[in-house]
Amino acid sequence: MEDHGTGIRRVLILAFCVAGIWSAYIYQGILQETVSTKRFGPDGKRFEHLSFLNLAQNVVCLVWSFIMIKLWSRSSSGGAPWYSYWSAGITNTIGPAMGIEALKYISYPAQVLAKSSKMIPVMLMGTLVYGIKYTFPEYICTFLVAGGVSTFALLKTSSKTIRKLAHPNAPLGYGLCFLNLMFDGFTNATQDSITARYPKTSAWDIMLGMNLWGTVYNTAYMFLLPHGSGFEAVHFCKQHPEAAWDVFLYCLCGAVGQNFIFLTISRFGSLANTTITTTRKFASIVVSALVSGNPLSAKQWGCVVMVFSGLSYQIYLKWKKLQRFQKKRKSA
Repeated sequence: MEDHGTGIRRVLILAFCVAGIWSAYIYQGILQETVSTKRFGPDGKRFEHLSFLNLAQNVVCLVWSFIMIKLWSRSSSGGAPWYSYWSAGITNTIGPAMGIEALKYISYPAQVLAKSSKMIPVMLMGTLVYGIKYTFPEYICTFLVAGGVSTFALLKTSSKTIRKLAHPNAPLGYGLCFLNLMFDGFTNATQDSITARYPKTSAWDIMLGMNLWGTVYNTAYMFLLPHGSGFEAVHFCKQHPEAAWDVFLYCLCGAVGQNFIFLTISRFGSLANTTITTTRKFASIVVSALVSGNPLSAKQWGCVVMVFSGLSYQIYLKWKKLQRFQKKRKSA
């Protein structure tokens, strides 16, 4: 009876995590698309300073993680020192900035689809730089994802979607997304290196360190460099409170979403988190097409299915690998 109760509790917690991740990030996607495409106020101006979203996100997540550490952290010793995140902070500043700037040139569904192909640069770098050999099923996954994204990019985008973009330019938009993935790969590798050196580092410590350096770098970029547009972004938000509110909600969704990701990983592991976030991306594309007015053709939907079939197969392969590892460990 006790095991039955524990099982129900785990299912309820998992459902809570799924609902939290989906609602936070799907709504954040709607807000991101709104801020990047909407014309605000009677003057009908666009919010052109999309990099400001990353700075605002850094500040909100920095404050959020500091509060969480003070409330929940049991020990402050043994974790990675704050200065160890400086290099990962650089790539974590440049990468997301490129990803969000891409929304000026390609639609939100196209951006989500392109950013879902993280395995492509990972396998490319692994093969060319480190000489890693991948299995045939892994190449099938990559082929499905690469083929789906490439075909989607080559298909004609609806005129309704193009009119919403600030500066339609598909090659530039997809190029920025690919660079975003490359920088993300370095960021993830550096974070893994930090946690390996400092095993007692908590998720909140990582969140605090990354967003601390992100705040420093983005503040310097937005406010101290000659071409920085930080003051213009603040002035725009003062003139258009609706835009300021959308930016704040966007940042809040990111902070809340990270909470649920940390909870999912701690309770159910990274594979469960990958499955939830992958299905969430598919749901974001559906919501964008239905709610935000980004119609996709039948061929484009076929590309979306192709990409997420590859991602689903990759998750299945990871699950099989995990099962084999656990079985081997039990028999040892």
